[in-house]
Amino acid sequence: MATRHFLTLMDFSPAELQGLIQRAIELKKIQHSGQVFEPLKNKVLGMVFEKSSTRTRVAFETAMAQCGGHAIFLSPRDTQLGRGEPIKDSARVLSRMVDIFMIRTFEHEKIEEFAAYSQVPVINALTDLQHPCQLLADMQTYFEHRGDIKGKKVVWIGDGNNMCHSYIDAARQFDFQLAIAAPEGYLPDNGLLNAAGEHASLADSPAAACQDADLIVTDVWASMGQEEESNKRIKAFADYQVNSELMQLAKPDALFMHCLPAHRDEEVSEEVLEGPQSVVWDEAGNRLHSQKALLEFLLTRN
Repeated sequence: MATRHFLTLMDFSPAELQGLIQRAIELKKIQHSGQVFEPLKNKVLGMVFEKSSTRTRVAFETAMAQCGGHAIFLSPRDTQLGRGEPIKDSARVLSRMVDIFMIRTFEHEKIEEFAAYSQVPVINALTDLQHPCQLLADMQTYFEHRGDIKGKKVVWIGDGNNMCHSYIDAARQFDFQLAIAAPEGYLPDNGLLNAAGEHASLADSPAAACQDADLIVTDVWASMGQEEESNKRIKAFADYQVNSELMQLAKPDALFMHCLPAHRDEEVSEEVLEGPQSVVWDEAGNRLHSQKALLEFLLTRN
């Protein structure tokens, strides 16, 4: 059987993604019941971090520990990847020693090359182009609070970044409508947008996008590696804060999500982040359960 990877949401079928969400909910119930469940016993996850992480690292390490496996953390200074060894060489060597990899890096091409030469599954834990693991947690969170997201209206406010790109893919795979409000110069990848067809579109303004929305999502204005652009971006995104005025344009039961960490009173107001429509803490916690489901799928499927 060919090795499966999870580099974008498009690597799985819609049915497989729906199955992952349901399985994540089941695994969450198992953990909360106190039951010991170790489907990944004696399995080893290699974690390569070229970008720093809090939620991603803790979620993956905890997932492996609770499922009976083990995780090895590898920073650039701990591996030959940081000393100029070709990616394909590292992939061929390391994939003979561990059962699965997750990689958090900058260029998406790096993870594609690593996967091409790896003998074991590779998970994209974030690149500059995509962040599919976060979308699994987001979709799980929406389902737990509101049921199936199919046919709903989702709004992305802010930078057309890796999270926006994964939301574009999610619109296709989970069959919802995505409205994107981003300033000129910060629009999402045109190829991904075109591939989504009628599932995703650009809005004229944040207010226009948020009309009758079921879910509103945003992210920081300056991601890791973009700190030197911070002042420029604050000016460009000044009219793109998610605040109570925007939330009032959405449906009364609309939810708010943010992948965190959040810059309060920049991309989102304190009032919205801490308000009753915000599910960001459930969203963050679900990284653990959705990643358990993903690891289980990639490591135990027949």
